[in-house]
Amino acid sequence: MKGFLEDANYSIGLLDEGATLADVIDNCIYEHTHTGKKAFYVGDLGKLVRNNMQWQNVMAPIKPFYPVKCNSTPGVLEILGTLGVGFACSSKSEMALVQDLGISPENIIYTNPCKQASQIKYAAKAGINIMTCDNDIELKKIARNHPNAKLLLHIATEDITAGEEMNMKFGTTLKNCRHLMECAKELGVQIVGVKFHVSGSCKDLQTYIHALSDARCVFDMAEEFGFKMNMLDIGGGFTGSELQLEEVNHVIRPLLDVYFPKESGVNVIAEPGCYYVSSAFTLAVNVIAKKTVGYDKLLPSGVEQTRNDDEPVFTYYINDGVYGSFASKLSEKLNTIPEVHKKYKEDEPLFASSLWGPSCDELDQIVENCLLPELSVGDWLIFDNMGSGTLGEQSAFNDYQRPLIYYMMSFSDWDEMQDAGIASDTLMKNFFFVPSCIQLSPEERFSTAA
Repeated sequence: MKGFLEDANYSIGLLDEGATLADVIDNCIYEHTHTGKKAFYVGDLGKLVRNNMQWQNVMAPIKPFYPVKCNSTPGVLEILGTLGVGFACSSKSEMALVQDLGISPENIIYTNPCKQASQIKYAAKAGINIMTCDNDIELKKIARNHPNAKLLLHIATEDITAGEEMNMKFGTTLKNCRHLMECAKELGVQIVGVKFHVSGSCKDLQTYIHALSDARCVFDMAEEFGFKMNMLDIGGGFTGSELQLEEVNHVIRPLLDVYFPKESGVNVIAEPGCYYVSSAFTLAVNVIAKKTVGYDKLLPSGVEQTRNDDEPVFTYYINDGVYGSFASKLSEKLNTIPEVHKKYKEDEPLFASSLWGPSCDELDQIVENCLLPELSVGDWLIFDNMGSGTLGEQSAFNDYQRPLIYYMMSFSDWDEMQDAGIASDTLMKNFFFVPSCIQLSPEERFSTAA
């Protein structure tokens, strides 16, 4: 493994037995309070190790291919590469990023449903052959620019519950698969498998049953055309919960054994993204401004006002927002609630509050309504489960400063990697020891992932 280029240097703090991630957050807030109050992340890379062990225990032999767009920070990619995870890339920059890690082309798939011709050519030059396709125009584009491509036909799932519009937007029908195979045969393009995706918000696990049945139909169809199919991609949608993982496995395992038994030679893969990284990162933000507003201004439309008009209602502005770390808030609900860092009494009054980002844009609302003790400018708020969405991406808001990232790992997780023989020398040079009783200085102890 070659490691990273000079612009992606980073360090991983090894936590002494007496130190916790909460201690790290406390120390970082202490330092930032004196040096600039910039938003920052603390990433527990040991969580990636534990999640991978959980995946192997529950889902093996299904191989995970991590979607790089979920979190492309160097610590995450190098740990996952060391663990032997494959990578699902959606752009040239993502493919180049994982190639700089020394990941072989066989462990990279190009999953963007709408590919640029120049990026298809890049994949061809890099030897990245496996890619997805769901329409004849895309198929012809691939045929022109990547003669050695090996395609996974992306089929649509039948889940049409709320929030599943993306499943309807991408993916082809069973009827159209026959047309795509006819086109591929004429163009000399190889079709080697099938992909589908079930969203993590899907509550009906029967969707997997329908999707696997459809996939089997496509495999049978491919035999008629002489295609040798050897790969099934069951997509992402894994939330990180062990219970959800076990529930999905309970549903798909019997069908995989029937439709795609081991002797069939079909390799089953998946694309767990949020599963690996969401719970591994905590975001700390600072209150930069504060307003007192009328309660009717805070209420969602159509909700009747029931509070006393004399009670204050607060609007807080923080130094991160939807044009930064909370970008996913534009398209989905926030899956974490703010935690006040400062200590306050249990009987301290709570006030209706809303949280906004720094852009002063009407879209830059992070939390519409929550109960918080009264905060002051300069106070800190903590958000858990912030590891997926925008980490590693550049913000669209010009004045937004990308938060620092502090990587940590416990000694027990580090020992687990050592015992498993998966800790490379290149990775090990990034570790340093963190005693439990010292204040951590960003300048002395850490590098950013930016």
